[in-house]
Amino acid sequence: MASVVLSEGEKLYIVHGVQEDLRVDGRGCEDYRCAEVETDVVSNTSGSARVKLGHTDILVGVKAEMGMPKLEKPDEGYLEFFVDCSANATPEFEGRGGEELGSEIASTLYNVFSSEGTVDLKSLCINPREHCWVLYVDVLLLECGGNLFDAISIAVKAALFNTRIPKVRVLEDEEGSKEIELSDDPYDCIRLNVDNVPCIVTLSKIGYRHVVDATLQEQACCLASLLISVTSKGTFTSMKKVGKGSLDPESIFEMMETAKKVGKSLHVALQKVLDEEESLGTSRQKVGFLG
Repeated sequence: MASVVLSEGEKLYIVHGVQEDLRVDGRGCEDYRCAEVETDVVSNTSGSARVKLGHTDILVGVKAEMGMPKLEKPDEGYLEFFVDCSANATPEFEGRGGEELGSEIASTLYNVFSSEGTVDLKSLCINPREHCWVLYVDVLLLECGGNLFDAISIAVKAALFNTRIPKVRVLEDEEGSKEIELSDDPYDCIRLNVDNVPCIVTLSKIGYRHVVDATLQEQACCLASLLISVTSKGTFTSMKKVGKGSLDPESIFEMMETAKKVGKSLHVALQKVLDEEESLGTSRQKVGFLG
C-alpha cells in the first residue's frame, strides 16, 4: 500500500496532535476530509462513480451481464469484484505490488458483501437455475492519498446506486423452449436498492487515540487499524484488523462505537449527494472521467 517515510520528529508532531484531537490538516479525530462524488462518468457501463477523498482518487464501473446462477443459489444473481491499481497511482504499484493490493481489496469487498441482504440478489434472478444478472464491479485506483478502503466502498455504493439493469421478459413457445427479450427502452430498467450496502470505516490507532480517514502521513504513525463495514442503520457486516500492532479489547470497543456513529453520518451525507445529483437529471454538468 502507498506509504511515506517520516522522521521521528514528524511522527511525534502528528501523534501529539492526535492526542489533543487536532490533526495536522485541522480536522478532529472523527472527521472525514471533504469527498467529491460523481456518478455516471463512464459511458459503456451499467453504472459508474468516481470518488475523490483528499488525494485518493477512485473510479468504479459496474457492468451487468447475463450469466448462470450458482448451483448453491439457483434463484439469485451475484457480484464479482476486480481491482486494478494503476502504476501511475504510486510507484509501489509497478510490478507485483499493485496485484497483491488489488487481490487484498477484492477479497475485502467480497467479505463486506457476503453478509445476507446487503444487495437483493434475488432481484437479479431472471430464470431460476438458468439465467441471472452478474454484476461485474471494476475498481480502478487512480491515486492513493490514504484511506483507500473507505474511498473504494463509497465509490462502489455510488456506482451500484447509479446502476440500471435492462428489464427482461422470458417468452416460452409451445415446445417449452425459452427466449429472453431485453427491453430496449433505457428507462425500462431495474434499479438496485442500496439502503443496506455498507461503507467501510477505517479506524487507525495513533498513540492512545484513533482517527478516521487517515492521511498517508498519519498511516505512517499507525501500528494497527480496524476496517469495519457499517450499514446506514449502524449494523456491522464485517471487521478486519490490519497492521503489525496489537489492539486491546477496550480500544476495539471504542473503535466500534466510533465506526457506528461515523458510518451512519457518512451514509446520510452520501445518500444526500446521490439524491441531489439524480434530481438534476440530464441537466447536470458532468466533470467526467477526464475532468
